[in-house]
Amino acid sequence: MLVLAILGLIALAVVMSSVKIIGQAEVMVVERLGRFDRVARSGLNILIPFIERPRSIEVRFFDSDPGGLKRVVQSVTARIDLREQVLNFPSQPVITKDNVTIDIDAVLYYRVADPQKATYSVANLPYALETLTRTTLRNIVGEMELDSTLSSRDVINTRMREVIEEASIGWGVDVTRVELQSIEPPRDIQQSMELQMRAERERRAAVTNAEASKRAAVLEAEGLRESQVRKAEGEREASILRAQGLAEARLAMADAEAAAITRIAGALPDGQASTYLLGLKYLEALPQLAAGKGSTVFLPVEASGVMGALGGLRELLRAREADDTSPGSAPLRRPAPSASLGFPDPMRGMLGTGRDAHRDAPHRDDESKG
Repeated sequence: MLVLAILGLIALAVVMSSVKIIGQAEVMVVERLGRFDRVARSGLNILIPFIERPRSIEVRFFDSDPGGLKRVVQSVTARIDLREQVLNFPSQPVITKDNVTIDIDAVLYYRVADPQKATYSVANLPYALETLTRTTLRNIVGEMELDSTLSSRDVINTRMREVIEEASIGWGVDVTRVELQSIEPPRDIQQSMELQMRAERERRAAVTNAEASKRAAVLEAEGLRESQVRKAEGEREASILRAQGLAEARLAMADAEAAAITRIAGALPDGQASTYLLGLKYLEALPQLAAGKGSTVFLPVEASGVMGALGGLRELLRAREADDTSPGSAPLRRPAPSASLGFPDPMRGMLGTGRDAHRDAPHRDDESKG
């Protein structure tokens, strides 16, 4: 009974090891008598005991413990995952073309396209991909300067993907993408870059402020020029309108004065209109002469001729009145003595005739001198 029990357990173990259930997106490489036989797909697969066995491969991945410490985990498995996998490895120092050592952290995405090649063409697929990525990264970054390395991540990713894919195509691996996670220059280089960036930003700010000030000054000058132009146009139009108004006023006054002179010339005898107007202008100027604070008025010698003209004006008015009262003419209403020509009675007596004014002029000059 004991022997039968042992044999039953051995048979059960053999059966359990022969029956393989493979999950979705997984395959298994089966060898028969040490040679490749087939690739077991997902589902139920039965292996011949002691004749067929699965071939194991190594896997490697990057893991972090609860304390935040990163570590590389490596194991062996008989199941090959056909999904896209991530190969992450620690950052490595790389020297640029200008002899600056920087630390670059890269990550690789790949997918197993041919399980047979991935198993038999390379001994350790994850390690091979990691080593290939490191060497390719050193070669590419070594041909570039620090500034180009920091600003050309897409170029580096594309070149790395092309080189790694060309080398790994014989391993049955399809490299989908390569990404640079971080590029860390040395601390002193970072400080220099920060100072340079700050200086560049200050320069841009100064240039922007200068351009803004220039634009504001230009706009202000244009606004001042436009306002001055409009003001000048307004003043010109106002001057034109003012001149037109003065011209029309002077024309109207000239027409009115011409009409008045025509009436005066028609009312007086021939050749006496000028004498009448001269005397009228002199009488209009007398109040201005007497408007000063002093009580004595000095008249020039030539004023005696004007006084004579006024005397002749009086005789002229008398002759006009005599003509108007002649037979056959309409009676003329004689104005009051005090209202004739606007003179008061004392001034009428003072004026007299033209001859009396001319004769009395030297005598007045002697009195003024006394």
